[in-house]
Amino acid sequence: MDKFAAAGDPLRRRGVRAAQYLRMSTDQQTYSLDNQRDAIRGYAEVMGYDIVATYEDPGRSGLHMESRPGLKKLLFDVEHGLADFETVVVYDVSRWGRFQNIDESASYEYRCQMAGVRIEFCAEQFGNDGTVGSDILKAIKRSMAAEYSRMLSQKVFMGQLRVAGMGFHVGGMQGLGLRRLMVDQFGHPKLLLGRNEHKNLQSDRVIIVPGPPEEIATVQLIFRLFVGSRKNEAEIARYLNAREIVNDFGRPWKREGVRRVLTNEKYIGNNVWNRRCMKLKSKMVWNPPDQWVRAENVFEPIVNRKQFEKAQRKIELLYPRMSDDEMLAALQSLYKCHGKLSDAIINAAPGCPSSWRYRSRFGGLLAAYRLVGCRPPRKCHFMEIGKRLEAIRCRVIEDLLVAIKEVGGQASCDPGRELIRINDEFTVAIAIARCRVSHSAYPRWSSKAAREATADIFVLIRMHPGDLAIRDYLIVPTHEVAGIKGNFHVNNGMKLDAFLFPSLNPLVALAGRTFVGSAS
Repeated sequence: MDKFAAAGDPLRRRGVRAAQYLRMSTDQQTYSLDNQRDAIRGYAEVMGYDIVATYEDPGRSGLHMESRPGLKKLLFDVEHGLADFETVVVYDVSRWGRFQNIDESASYEYRCQMAGVRIEFCAEQFGNDGTVGSDILKAIKRSMAAEYSRMLSQKVFMGQLRVAGMGFHVGGMQGLGLRRLMVDQFGHPKLLLGRNEHKNLQSDRVIIVPGPPEEIATVQLIFRLFVGSRKNEAEIARYLNAREIVNDFGRPWKREGVRRVLTNEKYIGNNVWNRRCMKLKSKMVWNPPDQWVRAENVFEPIVNRKQFEKAQRKIELLYPRMSDDEMLAALQSLYKCHGKLSDAIINAAPGCPSSWRYRSRFGGLLAAYRLVGCRPPRKCHFMEIGKRLEAIRCRVIEDLLVAIKEVGGQASCDPGRELIRINDEFTVAIAIARCRVSHSAYPRWSSKAAREATADIFVLIRMHPGDLAIRDYLIVPTHEVAGIKGNFHVNNGMKLDAFLFPSLNPLVALAGRTFVGSAS
């Protein structure tokens, strides 16, 4: 039976208000948003639907919910009674998601159905009408979507293993004193890559080359201090900071940063890859040494090999390889001694591994705390919220930079993502505020950034209660919030409420440029 007929007579369903959900991952150009939009438009005309809302996740992976603000917003609107539609049209099952657990995909559809909103797939050969046949086909399609991601991940991984074994840089930070150089298929140099820049041709490759002389001198100084003067990592970090020498991120040194320099084999020309992996956006796993891919003497060294080997022997003597049980025993002994645990306490203990090693081994310090019976500090809950909000803010900035580029504008962001410069004409500062609900049930938002903003335009992302979805955006000239203490309410008066918007489209429109050709 034709799926349109299975869904009912189009004439009887005319006037149905519907929304469309569009998603395209970076490696799925055949599913471009325009192609999906055209297919959904044709489906809506046949079914008699009026598309009244659009939810998009451009350039977003379908593996997890965390990276998909469009789908989050759709679920939030549906479950909070904000949806002015009764049907959501999606191109196919894979656009809804490639969740590795197909029950997760089903759960999001079920939440919509419980709120009275149907999900329909316009490119599938079933009507999604709840019959046994459609449910079986849908389950098969969900499994196929998940399996496609697994197969693609394996193919990419095998290709990366081969390329890394040939001595090319596959991924990760190159380290202080080193730079990434893009070469063509014949090995001819093309371009030095900056931070967050990547090759754009599949045939191109990336190699590691020496960086600026002052950075190379810093790396060599660290090895001399560690091997020659017998300073440990913490002492070296203090030595560098006292002389205002920054790391490759432009920040003060820490013990872990010095350790990464001392153990980076790229400094002696070796390419080592697959020390850790995070397939299909799952939890990061540290691989045993027999699974590492090592290509020796493929880069130009900047550190003497004998000096590097001495540093490794010293590290092995200072920090012998410890099992999980041994690491937890050392942490538990430290907890009994101090009655509490923190980054500073762990890093200051001479016989205890660094906090970074606990994070990497157990998936975070909080997980390690729980394993030794230490109750995490109350502030950790707020730290987790802060991390989640910062991730949302970074995604908003990334989406804004892409949107400005699409309308012909230019935008750049400093490494700390504190200031955005648009068209070399004005600057924008973007902050985010969690929603706090008072005893009288009135929400409010606080932001220190409003008092400290130095940009031309200040943007405050205000969250809904629960801090899972964005409520609105305050886009205001900085001088308008100069006298405000940083507390915002639902009603702030026309002076501020006139600058509240549901999206950043006004800012994008302000940055847009139209090409005007010369008259002939």
